[in-house]
Amino acid sequence: MSILDIIKGRFSVRKYLSKAVSDEKLAVVLEAARFSQSAKNLQDWRFIVVRDEPMRHKLVEAAKGQRFVAEAPVIIACCGAGITYQMTCGQYSYSLDVAIAMENMALAAHEAGLGTCWLGAFYEDQVKELLGVPDEDVRIVGLMTVGYAAVEAPSKQRKSVNEIVNYERWE
Repeated sequence: MSILDIIKGRFSVRKYLSKAVSDEKLAVVLEAARFSQSAKNLQDWRFIVVRDEPMRHKLVEAAKGQRFVAEAPVIIACCGAGITYQMTCGQYSYSLDVAIAMENMALAAHEAGLGTCWLGAFYEDQVKELLGVPDEDVRIVGLMTVGYAAVEAPSKQRKSVNEIVNYERWE
């Protein structure tokens, strides 16, 4: 499968089979995160892998009641640990670095036959409390559910390249 096929085939899974994810497949997903690029090679991300069923159910409420969160056999809390470095362009590196790692995980998971959903709809303070994340100098950028999809990929509607790309200048 080409990388473009993997990108085109990946979708946000919101219904999972009750089938465990093997340690080997999870290791591939986490290795994809580990080899992600980061600003100044800070590697300022940290990941909390949650497999415990009672904790997954607690995370449902912190994720605005999204029940599919507990269906997934794995939830990964994706954290930025070095939240003070601001790049020359004005962006804080941790959010971009974690986002890159999350996308790498999603693509590696898809290639391994797993589905994922990247969640930004959650209450960070509640997730931090549940998972024991320190309040200072750590932000939870996203939660990612991982498991075997119980649904087929929907068709995707995307804008044309001409609608999203300009050459040389904004037009």
